[in-house]
Amino acid sequence: MSWEYLVAQHSIQKRAVAEEPTIVVVDDDKDFRASLGDLFNSVGFKVKLFGSAAELLEGELLPDAVSCLVLDVRLPGLGGLDVQTELSKVNASIPIIFMTGHGDIPMSVKAMKAGAVDFLTKPFRDQDILDAVTIALERDRTRRKADQRLTELKSRLERLSAREREVLALVTTGLKNKQIAFKLEVAEITVKAHRGHVMQKMGAQSLAELVKMAETLGVKSPRS
Repeated sequence: MSWEYLVAQHSIQKRAVAEEPTIVVVDDDKDFRASLGDLFNSVGFKVKLFGSAAELLEGELLPDAVSCLVLDVRLPGLGGLDVQTELSKVNASIPIIFMTGHGDIPMSVKAMKAGAVDFLTKPFRDQDILDAVTIALERDRTRRKADQRLTELKSRLERLSAREREVLALVTTGLKNKQIAFKLEVAEITVKAHRGHVMQKMGAQSLAELVKMAETLGVKSPRS
């Protein structure tokens, strides 16, 4: 089993995004791990507990719902920073909060530069970890909404014909129908018809909205 397999299965598993937020905790201290689990459960979060990175890999899949990973830096076998690196390699986007019993500044800087939400030194207050988790879950919620929006827009884009895609790209650069007709060497009335189809298929209510959609999709004019 590999990290690629873990993330692939994560993508395949289709759970509703509306599912209750899930916090994945990885810490080799059984009592501390259980204490965190109790804390998160007490405020209404779903919790998955693991004693090592190996257990995480071999256990249940990463949740396909709003979630975050609370990860101890020093673990038996694969360490916390190594887990962060491996997840990054396979584009797993779960936000990470690191914990450590040692105030290692260079380590914390490395983790934060790699995208960690927070780096907490044990012992920390319950409120500190709850605040960090709140930020991490909101970050994941925002990312998931953006990903869902992008998926929807890509689906709409795929419904456009090749000519309609050309018109989309040119319209969103600010060109008028007459200018687009000249570039595509077609009649202006044809461009107008294509433009209407593009607006309808993309679900855009205005040119400004269509421009934002094109920017999100990275649509660029195929002709200079």
